[in-house]
Amino acid sequence: MKKCFNVNGPCYPDENYMVNLDERMIRIKELVDKQKYFVINRARQYGKTTTLWALRQYLKEEYNVLSTNFQRMSSAVFYDEHTFSREFANMIVRIIKNKKQEISGFAKEDIQALEKAAADHRINMADLFYLLSSLCETSRKPVVLIIDEVDSASNNQVFLDFLGLLRSYYLERKQTAIFHSVILAGVYDIKNLKQKLRPDEVQRYNSPWNIAADFDIDMSFSVKDIEGMLSEYEKDHQTGMNIERMSEAIYDYTSGYPYLVSRICLLLDEQIAEKEGFESTKYIWSDAGIAEAVKILLNESNTLFDDMRKQIAGYPELKKMLYAILFYGQSFAYNPDNYAIDIGRMFGFLGECNGQAVVANRIFETRIYNLFLSEELLDNKSYIAASEIKNQFIREGYLNMDVVMAKFMQHFTEVYADSSDTFKEENGRRLFLLYLKPIINGKGNYYIEAQTRNQRRTDVVIDYLGQQHVVEMKIWRGEEYNRRGEEQLFDYLEYYHLDKGYLLSFNFNKKKQVGIKEINHKGKRILEVVV
Repeated sequence: MKKCFNVNGPCYPDENYMVNLDERMIRIKELVDKQKYFVINRARQYGKTTTLWALRQYLKEEYNVLSTNFQRMSSAVFYDEHTFSREFANMIVRIIKNKKQEISGFAKEDIQALEKAAADHRINMADLFYLLSSLCETSRKPVVLIIDEVDSASNNQVFLDFLGLLRSYYLERKQTAIFHSVILAGVYDIKNLKQKLRPDEVQRYNSPWNIAADFDIDMSFSVKDIEGMLSEYEKDHQTGMNIERMSEAIYDYTSGYPYLVSRICLLLDEQIAEKEGFESTKYIWSDAGIAEAVKILLNESNTLFDDMRKQIAGYPELKKMLYAILFYGQSFAYNPDNYAIDIGRMFGFLGECNGQAVVANRIFETRIYNLFLSEELLDNKSYIAASEIKNQFIREGYLNMDVVMAKFMQHFTEVYADSSDTFKEENGRRLFLLYLKPIINGKGNYYIEAQTRNQRRTDVVIDYLGQQHVVEMKIWRGEEYNRRGEEQLFDYLEYYHLDKGYLLSFNFNKKKQVGIKEINHKGKRILEVVV
């Protein structure tokens, strides 16, 4: 069977190109060997199900692994403890009897008792755990319970009662047999499941799962992980790609978010070849090919981005923080006790860098920028102005950034000259991005260099049909600060192998000189625009 990249459901080594999970399996097994109960909390499409499948295979020689998924249960199952207990007993029996699970060594009497319980409308949670205890006690191997998609039960008191009994048996495991290890997996951690059920402040962080061990294993893909996956692909396809360079470029866009890595690879493998100019695999697996795949990714609708939009709309505190980080350059110390940061981290939108909360990766950042900007398009003067003359910016299929900068300066001066300095300082970069959006829409994309984004400066990298343009936007802080900006822009031009860059300065001095000038700096040309 021919292998392929996969973003729909779990990946299997014999069917899909995937990263090597051996090191992760070793570290997770260490927790299992130590009889730990723990939760794998990761964002949507972060490889949880693939990891659990691989873990089941990795553990099955030493353990009887009962692995299930709460999405297989309907909401009606959680109506009361009797319904849940019957279905859970039935589920355990089905797992044991499933020949593909390769489970053996359970006492026949215990299986029969669970089958009987699955048909008993009077069974309660205490009865269920008595039977589970007996099952674990007589098993020839220690029993590990894995439950994926625990979020499916997140609004049910019955599930919390189930967790409470697991906790009780865990604490008494020296006297009463029970599961050797329990692994729950989902987006919401147990603390936040409790919050969803009881939103009042007193109950918010009380949890029946305070026995859980920390799960601090990094499930994102490193550059080396991506190199391993691409090496396997290259062995089959002989594209001639620079594997190291491709891995670094994909990581730069995704910061190793598993779905985004695999999606870019899938687009390169299956869709980019249909694009003009990418007839050769050598050109597909190149910086230009990755830029094209990113453009497709940023413009498509998928479950990950749909969930992002829903969660940002559903958590106003998170939305406010993201907006302040992206458009105002505000810094927030990374504190997981901060509600907005905690929620953003849980959904995978926020991460930590040098003690500050940052958007987790370049793809998310651009998508969130686009989301916020889309809310303003219909009545924003900058967007409308650029839309009306957007054909002026394209020359023979290429983006003429000189014209873009000149026209923006003219527009900004005419429309916003009488606005307050506070308004212009807070909204300058947003207005430029709104002006840029209709010009590159459909054929290009942009991203922000996170390490330069602050209240004083932001660097925008624009990809348009294989060409890159770097624009540094900054608040004017005097000639010396301006010279440092030129030096920093020069460094970026060196990095991107470009001869020309752009400096957009928002100057609020009363004696400022609005205008455009071109300067030479160490052999590079910089077009500086002051508004």
